[in-house]
Amino acid sequence: MASPHRYENHIALLSLLGIACHLILHYALNISDQTYTLSIDTVLSAAQAEVFHIQGHLAATLLQLPLLAVLILGGLPLLYQLVAKLFRGDFGADLLAGLSIVTAVLLAEYLAGSLVVLMLSGGAVLEQYAVRKASSVLEALAKRMPSVAHKKVGDTLTDLSTEQVVIGDTLLILPHEICPVDGTVLEGNGTMDESFLTGEPYMMSKTAGSEVMSGAINGDSGLTIRADKLSVDSRYAKIMEVMRSSEQYRPNIRRLGDQLGAFYTPLTVLVALAAWWFSGDVTRFLAVLVIATPCPLLIGIPVTIISSISLAARREIIIKNPAILETIGQCRTAIFDKTGTLTYGRPSLTAILPAAPHNEAEILGLTASLERYSKHPLSGAIVKAAKAQGINLDNVEQIAELPGKGLTGTVQGKHLQITSRKHYTAQCPDQLQALPPLAGGLECIVLIDDSYAATLQFRDEVRSDSSSFINHLQPNHLFEKVMLVSGDRESEVRYLADKVGIPHVYFSQSPEQKLALVRQETQLAKTVYLGDGINDAPSLTAATIGIAFGQ
Repeated sequence: MASPHRYENHIALLSLLGIACHLILHYALNISDQTYTLSIDTVLSAAQAEVFHIQGHLAATLLQLPLLAVLILGGLPLLYQLVAKLFRGDFGADLLAGLSIVTAVLLAEYLAGSLVVLMLSGGAVLEQYAVRKASSVLEALAKRMPSVAHKKVGDTLTDLSTEQVVIGDTLLILPHEICPVDGTVLEGNGTMDESFLTGEPYMMSKTAGSEVMSGAINGDSGLTIRADKLSVDSRYAKIMEVMRSSEQYRPNIRRLGDQLGAFYTPLTVLVALAAWWFSGDVTRFLAVLVIATPCPLLIGIPVTIISSISLAARREIIIKNPAILETIGQCRTAIFDKTGTLTYGRPSLTAILPAAPHNEAEILGLTASLERYSKHPLSGAIVKAAKAQGINLDNVEQIAELPGKGLTGTVQGKHLQITSRKHYTAQCPDQLQALPPLAGGLECIVLIDDSYAATLQFRDEVRSDSSSFINHLQPNHLFEKVMLVSGDRESEVRYLADKVGIPHVYFSQSPEQKLALVRQETQLAKTVYLGDGINDAPSLTAATIGIAFGQ
């Protein structure tokens, strides 16, 4: 027999219509068996009274037919579900409702039984309504991956399924497309957004020889790559595989109604039996069961959940599983991802270290003037910082950008070069002592007329309310442990942890390592995982509660 869950919408509608038909017929015809019989007995002859008495019974029976339909067509599937729960040892609050239905039928109290059927199915329908538009996480991740790859043979471009790609194929990744397989860049210069996969917040430069990962988003330039792995063996597919595995082992969240029902249902049955025993009237047994049926739990909890989901939606929070609203207050361990969760996931210019005789304003104005013509990941941060300080940008001439060597141009008659520390030390090894010590984050070196002029330092921008939120958890929500788990480098992760006040730090963690850590912590206490990106998907599912940050 199919699960009754699929019929609950129809059962609730049937119950509502059945009860409505019964009440309409009852009050429209003004039929009450006792008063009808009494009136005809006092006015008519015995024979006439007998005829009308029979008609009254037939009419009264007719009134019960809608309720009988409710109890047979609606009550039986619900009772099947409740019996199955009983055999599993699950004494939820709805089990008491099932006992009330059975007792009402045995005592011919069909209206009472139908009302309980309506409450039981109606509560489930309300809850389904609250989440019916929420899509599966796995489906959303699977749809994100491209199904078509562009195979390049000479000057010919052919579209084929990603499953048909073999190792060694030459593929073209168009601007803003998602990389279909792991591979190596053969031609082209550009950038890729790998933050969803690695946790690195910056766009990664890609030139000939650079490795690319499936699931990474290409930038503004087309790239030609060689497929190094099959689609099923690539990075994105592995994360999906781990995600499916974690879905099978996700914690079972026990509902509030089920927790109460474990002791409330047996207690109510004992009280009902006692009422029957002492009164000698079996209707007392039914009365106690119906009165004790937890209507506030069967109806009130779904209504509260709908209100909570609606309020959250107005604040741009999507709740996919309503059960978390009943469980989140019991969580004692908070696990944070770094990029896009505690940070904005974008680089910010944090320091300008000029060499004499230059100053910060001069360096920022010159570099921003040149960088506005670049697609480098750090260009936007430099231009944004200049605009924030109200610096006017100058015209630039002779602009050139060579992969691996940096950006060059002429600003105010000065030859400007913006490059990396690695390239500068290779170009001028005797100038290493002029550079400041390496710090966390990213940096670039500025040369003016071929002489060292400044170092610009960048970090992933920390959310303005991250520190206050972390400090809010322990005193207000009784969290006993707060952790930071990231795929980023140690220097970046420790810098953020110190800045926002997180004591437990794990860095350079792959999705598989994150998943193992979350499972370990979830065995010790209920956990909340807060993350952003595909690399967090398995951990979000494995934690007691997963909270994903969107853009």
